[in-house]
Amino acid sequence: MSLKDTVHSDNDAWNRQVYHRLKLALGLGLRRQIFIAVCDDLNLRNQVAARLHSTLAYPVGQVLYQQIGNQSEASTPAYPRLVTLRLNLNDPNPIAQIDQWLANYPPPVVGGSKDVPGKALPIPSFQMVGTEQLTRQPVAIQRLFLHYLRLTQQHLSSQTDSRFLESSLLLWVPRPWLRAIQQSAPQFWRCRTGIFLFAGEPTPTVPNRGTSRRFSVQRSLDLDSVEEPLINEQLRKSPNNLEFGEELDFPSPQTPIESGQASVKSLTPKEENPLSQLQIFTDQTQQEENTQLSSSKNPSNIPSSSDLPHISKELAELILATIGTTISDEQEENLQVQQILQEIEGLHSQQASEEEIGAAYYRLGNIYRLCIEQGQSTLENLMVAILAYQESISYDDSSPVVPDILNDLGTLYWMLYRTPPNSQEGPAYIEQGIEFYQLALKLISPESHSETYARVQNNLGTAYGDLARFNNPEQNWQNAVTAYTEALRFRTAQMEPLKYAACQNNLGTAYWHLAQYNQPVANLKQAVESYNRAIVYYNSEQEPLKYGMIQNNIGTAYWNLAQYEQPAENLRSSVHAYKEALEYRTPAKVPTACAATQNNLGTAYWHLANQPDTDKHHRLQYLKICIEAYDEALALAHSLKGVSLSFDMFATHNNLGLAHYQLATDKFFTEDKSLRSQYLEEALDNHLKALSGINQESEAHQSTITYIVKTIRGFHDELGIQGQNVALSKVPGQLLPEILPKL
Repeated sequence: MSLKDTVHSDNDAWNRQVYHRLKLALGLGLRRQIFIAVCDDLNLRNQVAARLHSTLAYPVGQVLYQQIGNQSEASTPAYPRLVTLRLNLNDPNPIAQIDQWLANYPPPVVGGSKDVPGKALPIPSFQMVGTEQLTRQPVAIQRLFLHYLRLTQQHLSSQTDSRFLESSLLLWVPRPWLRAIQQSAPQFWRCRTGIFLFAGEPTPTVPNRGTSRRFSVQRSLDLDSVEEPLINEQLRKSPNNLEFGEELDFPSPQTPIESGQASVKSLTPKEENPLSQLQIFTDQTQQEENTQLSSSKNPSNIPSSSDLPHISKELAELILATIGTTISDEQEENLQVQQILQEIEGLHSQQASEEEIGAAYYRLGNIYRLCIEQGQSTLENLMVAILAYQESISYDDSSPVVPDILNDLGTLYWMLYRTPPNSQEGPAYIEQGIEFYQLALKLISPESHSETYARVQNNLGTAYGDLARFNNPEQNWQNAVTAYTEALRFRTAQMEPLKYAACQNNLGTAYWHLAQYNQPVANLKQAVESYNRAIVYYNSEQEPLKYGMIQNNIGTAYWNLAQYEQPAENLRSSVHAYKEALEYRTPAKVPTACAATQNNLGTAYWHLANQPDTDKHHRLQYLKICIEAYDEALALAHSLKGVSLSFDMFATHNNLGLAHYQLATDKFFTEDKSLRSQYLEEALDNHLKALSGINQESEAHQSTITYIVKTIRGFHDELGIQGQNVALSKVPGQLLPEILPKL
C-alpha cells in the first residue's frame, strides 16, 4: 500500500466515525441544537448531506413516526424529520429561511377527533448547505451572513414564538468560514452544540470562463488565412511568460513613536476603528489539531493556553503550535516568543494602557513577519502575524505605525492566497488584502509620507492584478494601472531606482493585460514604454535574471502590437528583445524561463516569415530559426519532468509541425523529395505528439486531427500512394477510424 493509499484509507475511516456521530446527534431529535459540520471537499459534503437526508428525513409516502402503543397520532406518511435547505445568497439568513419553510409547511396535526384536539408533529431539524458559495459573493453579502449569525443568540434567548426555537440546525461550512464565524460571529459560536470535522482536500475552483481569449496562452498555432497559396491557416498563438516583478513591500519594522512626537494622520478617539468594518477569512487547520500539536511539542518550560487567559485562545494555540516547529529551530527565537507572550499576559493582568498592550502585540507580529520574510511563510506563521497585528490595532488605532500595519495585513492576506491549499478562497483573501491597503491609504498623507504611500499603492496594484484572474478582469486591470501610476508619482528613479524599475515593470504588465479588453494599441504602447523605463535601471551583469525577464516582456508586448500595426517592424523589435533575453535566460540558470522565451521567439519568427513583404530567401531563413527555437523549447520542456511550465508544450508541438509542413510544401525551399519527405515526417511526428496531450473533447483536438490529415495528404502529393501508406503506418490504430474518412 502506498503512502497516498494509507492517507486515503485513514481519511475514510475518520469520516465514517464523524458521520456516525453526526447522524446520532441529529437522530436524537433534541431542540435548540446548533451543529457545525466542517468539510472542504464538496463532493464528500454532498454525499454525507444526501445520506443524512435519506436516512433521517425519509421520502414522502413512508411512515416517519412509528406508532407507539395506542398513540395512533404519532404516525404520518408525509412530514420529514430532517429538511435540507440551500443558503439563499441574496439574503443569507439561515433562521429566516427556516422560519419561512415552517410557515409554508407547518407541522401537520394528527390524531384529532371531534372531541379530542389533534397534536402537531415535532418540528424537523434543518441542514443548511451552500455556505461555500459566499466566498464568491460581494463582501457586503459575506458581512450580512455573519451579521445574521450574530443575531442567533438573541433569537435563542427571546420569548417570541419563532418556530426555529423548537428546531435544530446543522450548518455545513468549509474551514475558512469556520474561522470567520469564530472571529466575526462569536455570539453564534457560543451557541454551538458540537463541531464535526470531516477530512478531505478542498474542491478545486472552477476556472474563470469570463476571461478574454484574445491573447490566450493555451491556443495552439491556428493557421487561418495566411497569404501563402499552399497553406490556408495563420498562426495566432500568442507568446506568453509575461511576468510581474512581484514586488510586494513590507515596511521595515518600527518602534511606535512616543506620544507627543509627530506622526501621520491617524484616527481620533471619536472615529470608528476601520478594522471593525472588516471580517477576517482564514484557512487554518482545525482547532483540535492545533491543540494536539502544541501539547506534543510543549516542554515543561513552554506555557499552555490556559496559562494565558487574557490572550485569545486562537492566537495562543497557534503560537504554541509554532514554537519549535514552524517559527524557528533556534532556541533564542523561541524564547523571545515565550517572553513576549508572558509580557502581553502581564500587561493584560496589570491593566496596562491600551497603547502599551498594542505595542506589545505589534512586536509579536514583527517577530513572525521577520520569519515570513526569511522564507518561513507557513500558514501558521501568516495567521499569527495577522492576528497579532489585528490585536495591535484593536488596542491602539491611533499609533503612527497603523498605516504600515494595515499595509502589512494587506500583504499577509495576499500571501495567504499564495499559500497552498488556499486557491479556492483566493478572491476572498485578495479582496481582504485590498480593503486593508485602501484603509491604509485613507490614513496616509502622500505629500508628507510619500514612501509609505507609494509602497501601499504598489502593493494595491499587484493585488488588483491577482484579483483580475478571478473576476472583472478589465476593471481590476484598470485599477492596477491606476494604483501603479499613483505609486510612481512618489516613487521616483532618483530616490529608489530598483523599486522604481520594478513598479514600472508591473505597470507595463498591467497595461499589457488591459490591452486584451480595451484600446489595445494605446495600452500596448504604454506597456512598451513602461518596460523600457524599467530596463534602464537594471544592470545586466548585476541583475541578469530581472534584466532578462523585462526583455522577455518587451518582446511579448511588441509581438502583440504587431497584430495591430507595423507588423514587420514590431516583429523585428520582438525578435531582438527575445534574443537579448536569452543571453541571460540560459538553460543552466533558468531552464523554464529559457524554454518559454525560446517558444516565444519561435512564434515571432514564424510570423515574421509569413509577412507579405518577406522575400523567399528571408522566409526560408526565418522558418529554420523558428524550428530551431521550438526544438530548443521542447527539449528543455521534456527534460523538466514534473515542473510547471508557463506555455503549452503540446501546442508548441503543433506549431513545430506546421512550420515543418510549410517547408515541405513550398517548392521554392527545396526540390529534394527526400528532404521534403523528411520535413513531412517531422510535421506528422509533432502533430501526433501534440494529439497525445490534448483533451479529446476540445477544439484543439479537432484542429490537430485536421493538421494530421493535411500532412498525410502532403505525403500523397509528394510521394504518391506509397508515401500516404508510409504516413498511415505511423498513425496509431485507434486514430485511423477518425482520420481515414477525412482523406
